[in-house]
Amino acid sequence: MIAAMLFALAVAAQEPEIDCENPQYQVEMNYCAGRDYDAADAELNAQWKLTVAALKARDKDIDRSYDTQPTHYDTLIASQRAWLTYRDQHCLSESFAARGGSMAPMLHSGCMARLTKERTAELEELAGEN
Repeated sequence: MIAAMLFALAVAAQEPEIDCENPQYQVEMNYCAGRDYDAADAELNAQWKLTVAALKARDKDIDRSYDTQPTHYDTLIASQRAWLTYRDQHCLSESFAARGGSMAPMLHSGCMARLTKERTAELEELAGEN
């Protein structure tokens, strides 16, 4: 009994075999768009760490005896929070083109991936990597 349950869990945990180069059905398109967003989000998170480190290093050079502006890191955090709100709301709005339909998740994930890739490039630029 336990072996059968473990086997069922192992099978359920495996990713479906979907050709994301040529998805045939809407559910496959939704899945592939979600995977694309997951990959973009992982790249953003890796770049975030590099950008934070670069901007914190720049902050060490600020002479606070006369410079009272926010730090590089402070503005990065504020802009990232604003960007996350923008991205989430904008992509929800974009998905409304198919509101309630089976295509809505694909539109949402596609938007999330696109904007996340754009933000990753912005973070690279802020870190001085471009």
